[in-house]
Amino acid sequence: MLSELFSTSFPALAVEAEHRVQVPMASSLSEFVGLLRFPDFSALQNQQVYTVALTLAAVASIETLLCIEAVDKLDPHRRVTDQNRELRAQGIGNIVSGLLGGLPITSVIVRSSANINSNAQTKMSAILHGVMLLATAMLIPGLLNRIPLAALAAILLVTGYKLAKISIFRQMFSNGKYQWIPFLVTVVTIVTTDLLTGVAIGLATSAVAILYGNLKNSYYFHRDQHHEGEMIRIHLSEEVSFLNKASIKQTLRHLPDNSIVVIDARDTQYIDFDVLELIREFRDVQAQERGITCYLVGFRDKYGIDNTHNVTSEAIPKGVLKPQQLVAVS
Repeated sequence: MLSELFSTSFPALAVEAEHRVQVPMASSLSEFVGLLRFPDFSALQNQQVYTVALTLAAVASIETLLCIEAVDKLDPHRRVTDQNRELRAQGIGNIVSGLLGGLPITSVIVRSSANINSNAQTKMSAILHGVMLLATAMLIPGLLNRIPLAALAAILLVTGYKLAKISIFRQMFSNGKYQWIPFLVTVVTIVTTDLLTGVAIGLATSAVAILYGNLKNSYYFHRDQHHEGEMIRIHLSEEVSFLNKASIKQTLRHLPDNSIVVIDARDTQYIDFDVLELIREFRDVQAQERGITCYLVGFRDKYGIDNTHNVTSEAIPKGVLKPQQLVAVS
């Protein structure tokens, strides 16, 4: 009864338990070298090879990035891993491993967390870890085959609990629905399906949440909050994409007539072309028709839109702008 329940709830683990892969046993060094299998390059004409290769590359890269993020948080020194360097090293390692008939390699949270728990301080711990794995596979493969799966499963459960404690779920829930909904969807789909499917669905859910959040953050400028002749400053966010066009258009449309408007782009790193066209049209056409004095501040040369008379926000009298007149368009 228990075995049937186990097989129904965890089919992948049940199959692994029944068909456990054994570490090959070699009686000599030459026999161990003979276990290496060099690639059959005639398989390059098989289209399925590329499908499997891309799938493995995506899964290994995603797992490595997730492992890096988790390990950086576990590191007591709070060092930041160079992700590009890690992926390049993994790519070169997988090429060499594939040419020798080995399995794909990737960063694994269990070994990384074991190094941290052992107070490892440098990269030498990872090198020694690999050397010891190679030595045990060469010298004591029989002993490795005797390690119970239950012991390995216990290590994975303890490590998984440390990485996904109840406090982490509480923190994600406290960050708002745009954080905990993608997080929960990703966790559930990874557990019920597999890593690649779960991450893909999680990314899609996050994209939908971001798009919906941008739509909800549109700013509506109420006419009764300002009077004619006052100065209003619109501060653009760091990234202004096409998703912000509706919000900015709504804000500019409801500006009071005969007012003074400062559009501040000093903090922006990117502004979508459609948004630039909208601002340019407002300055050259709409503002003049409604008697609005429009200043453009901080727009970069690459945007192709000139700052008005080289005006800076410091040149505007500080007493004119009130806190409630600072409009942030995100």
